Amino acid sequence: MSEEAIVQLQTEATQIKDRIAAQKEKLADADFRALGSSLAAVPRRDYRVRRTLKGHLGKIYALHWAKQAGLLVSASQDGKLIVWDPVSTCKTAAVSLRSSWVMTCALSDDGTLVASGGLDNMCTVHAVATGDIVQELTGHTGFLSGCRFVDNKRVVTCSGDATAMLWDIDRNVHTVDFVGHSGDVMALRLHGDTLLTVSLDQTARLWDVRSGKCTRVFVGHDGDVNACEWFPDGNAFATGADDQTARLFDVRADRLLIEYSHPDVVAGVTSMSFSKSGRELFVGYDDNNCCVWDVLKGDRVAVMAAHNDRLSTLAVSPDGNALATGSWDTMLKIWA
Repeated sequence: MSEEAIVQLQTEATQIKDRIAAQKEKLADADFRALGSSLAAVPRRDYRVRRTLKGHLGKIYALHWAKQAGLLVSASQDGKLIVWDPVSTCKTAAVSLRSSWVMTCALSDDGTLVASGGLDNMCTVHAVATGDIVQELTGHTGFLSGCRFVDNKRVVTCSGDATAMLWDIDRNVHTVDFVGHSGDVMALRLHGDTLLTVSLDQTARLWDVRSGKCTRVFVGHDGDVNACEWFPDGNAFATGADDQTARLFDVRADRLLIEYSHPDVVAGVTSMSFSKSGRELFVGYDDNNCCVWDVLKGDRVAVMAAHNDRLSTLAVSPDGNALATGSWDTMLKIWA
């Protein structure tokens, strides 16, 4: 293909993008923040630390709740995964890792399997009861930044090699590859057959888990995007970035709805999680704090400060009754 033909195709592509953007703006007949201004504010809540989970000797990088078992797993660079009963604060299991440079972890829904990975470029699946390695999933060429179980036979991972992969655990093969990002993929979240990923290329992408095709690309951030989370009904999702903002995107409208920012917030986003109702968004920042945002009004309604170092990870429990935060100060906090 000649250089002239390539330039012509690029021009046509740009024109099509501009027409799509213009049509989106034409259909945007309301302002999300203006609509939310008429609603009652989220009641002020006294969020307190109800439990402190101590046991790690290194920086905590990740945590995850099991949907059914009521358990919590945390991953630390002391080379340990610890499974906790957050009510009693007891450790129900501890798994020693071959590599201490762990960056992500996930519990299966029933709490019987735990997956983890990091700078070793692989996803290792352990049996929680024994600590034995069930499978070592090798295929990524960059660090492992995220993982989640689809079920006890499948796990999905994302990596610094700019890809995500769906794995068959028993066969130790990646059955679907998600290729399209141009930077490190930093986080992923599943909702049904749709995979959400965010990347240092400043975009969020939606993928069809069955085919591996990218179905949507969302832009808007001005910095590396580090975190994401689905709205409870799956019709929207939030992202957080080094540009010190969190943003809410609507899947059906295919657009940005609202930005969550405050003059006092001068740190990048590390993690995020919605309340069970979806009205509140909990966002962790590099400045050791968690901010609580009113999703519909865009207001910051609380600042939760209890850690002495970077707040690296957080998640609301599946029943919605508690929030867990993990930090480089080696501790986990359970809030309610």
